[in-house]
Amino acid sequence: MPKPFACFVTGTDTGVGKTLVTSALLCAARSEGLSTIGLKPVAAGCEQTPEGLRNEDALMLQQFTSLPLSYEQINPVALVQAIAPHIAAANEQRRVDATRLEGLCRGALMQRADLTLIEGAGGWRVPISPRQYLSDLVRLLDIPVLLVVGIRLGCINHALLSAEAIRADGARLLGWVANEVDPQMPCIDDNVRAIEERIGAPLVGRIGWLEGDESVAAAAACLDINRLLPG
Repeated sequence: MPKPFACFVTGTDTGVGKTLVTSALLCAARSEGLSTIGLKPVAAGCEQTPEGLRNEDALMLQQFTSLPLSYEQINPVALVQAIAPHIAAANEQRRVDATRLEGLCRGALMQRADLTLIEGAGGWRVPISPRQYLSDLVRLLDIPVLLVVGIRLGCINHALLSAEAIRADGARLLGWVANEVDPQMPCIDDNVRAIEERIGAPLVGRIGWLEGDESVAAAAACLDINRLLPG
């Protein structure tokens, strides 16, 4: 059996497809017979349900988690407003702390799934409190990073700056995924090639514009899970 492996999934911005990519990788791993866990430690933008606050992205990750984790284990910090987490937390008079998030994530990691993916919120430098960023969680967990790049106008700059920031924080950029979020964007191939030539990390996959209920399965077919997993 493979050694348990964990990775943090971040993006160049919000709305670039982190949840789609995370779910697709979990889906691909399950198709290979691997056990999976998907975590969304902080989710801003939750709806009140009879079971409590629920976030659409976290529910999708739960769908592709093969081990029996509760929703609260997958998304321990659920915030109502779909805004920057530190602002949403302040509005709810709640405190989000990277060390506490680390403990919660390590509890899930003790399940020793073959693949555990921890999805961030927004981009790499998103604040979670007046003095902390979600990237502090990656430093505490000491796990590699997968960068999801939304292929749209400005993506080259956003990708390279994100990669630079990840490395400057001492984290290892394991790879990146190109996700075509703007079907009308000109010169898509040229933009993807420009990033690939400069980012200094392997391209795990390229996802074309997707619509419909089968998007996760279609995205999974575009990704090379073996480029993510060690050995």
